Amino acid sequence: MATPLHWKKSLWILWGANFSITCGMNLVLPFLPLYIGELGVHDLDDIVRWTGWIVAAQFITSFLTQPLWGAIADRRGRKIMLLRAGFGMAIVTALMGIVTSPWQLLSLRLLNGFFSGFISMAVSLQASLTPREHSGKSLGTLQTGAIAGTLIGPLIGGVLASFLGYHHVFFFTGGLMLCASLIVMVFIKEERKPASDKKVKQKTQWRLFRPLLPVFAASLITQIGMMSIEPIVTVYAKTLYTGAHLAFFAGLIVAITGIANLFGAPTLGRLGDRIGQRMTLVIALVMAAVAFIPQAFATNITMLLVGRFLLGLFIGGMIPSLNALVMKLAAPEIQGTAYGFNTSSLFLGNLIGPLLGSHLAAAYGFTSVFYVTMSILLICAVFVYANRSLDATIRPKEA
Repeated sequence: MATPLHWKKSLWILWGANFSITCGMNLVLPFLPLYIGELGVHDLDDIVRWTGWIVAAQFITSFLTQPLWGAIADRRGRKIMLLRAGFGMAIVTALMGIVTSPWQLLSLRLLNGFFSGFISMAVSLQASLTPREHSGKSLGTLQTGAIAGTLIGPLIGGVLASFLGYHHVFFFTGGLMLCASLIVMVFIKEERKPASDKKVKQKTQWRLFRPLLPVFAASLITQIGMMSIEPIVTVYAKTLYTGAHLAFFAGLIVAITGIANLFGAPTLGRLGDRIGQRMTLVIALVMAAVAFIPQAFATNITMLLVGRFLLGLFIGGMIPSLNALVMKLAAPEIQGTAYGFNTSSLFLGNLIGPLLGSHLAAAYGFTSVFYVTMSILLICAVFVYANRSLDATIRPKEA
């Protein structure tokens, strides 16, 4: 078992690494359509289509490969998989700065998804080092690193693109990811345990995974519910505000949820350590659903901002609670694989949610997306509440 000093030290090192990786991943988003335009695509509709496919490409390969990397982590160690992801994404991202066509950029985004998995492996590694009684607080704090990177990345990317040009931002991003990987390689120590007998593992693997299926389902449903609103929220904001600073408020509508995440994730993580992750997840799902009410009935931009902030507070408790449940329910010999499947569930939700939201908005109007999202989150809350087995910490005690 890791000493308290060890797990706390690793938490802040991995926090910084998560921040650097997610910051780098989001650096390119503000100017990606403009970069595609420089690659020879000039028609606006074509730029929009290319942007959609290029953004989605990484999620597609990530969804398919996460369980594989998790299984290898169980056999070879989490740290080596963390370094695989970090160094691989650093090289591929830097190569994006020398492409000459959108097809090349699309291919590299697919390849980047193949190498991805840094965040899930960081969570799995930190979970393996953290005493179970501190798992909610630890994983909730770790989550804020990724949230902060997601918030700050686009801002830094926009500034760098203005001064350095689009191509050089990819080189900068690759360097940032390389530095994060080197820090992990030097300062993080993983406590490896001997691998279990392969035949025994194969025979008992399904039995070990069965208690985790409700967690994977909850991750998928939660992410579908949360991502369904993302494609239309800025367009919805334009129907409520037509003043001179529309661009500022559109950005604030997106950013305020992440800002609230920074407060909600560690707070609800600590609550999970006291009352259990299942009940914390139920509370977060119900309150997130309630936070959509002022958004659905908003008559001005202020009501929408309040609703988005409240939503962000409770979103912050969802992913750390799900990660802590994986930690507590997964036997040590399959924990990496379990985190891989859970991450795949989240990526699948990232794909389905925006498609669902955009189609609902087009067919039935903006408010229909809020009502459907509220229903999805409430159904998920009932599902989690009914699965009392999620309270059972069946993971075998470690010597």
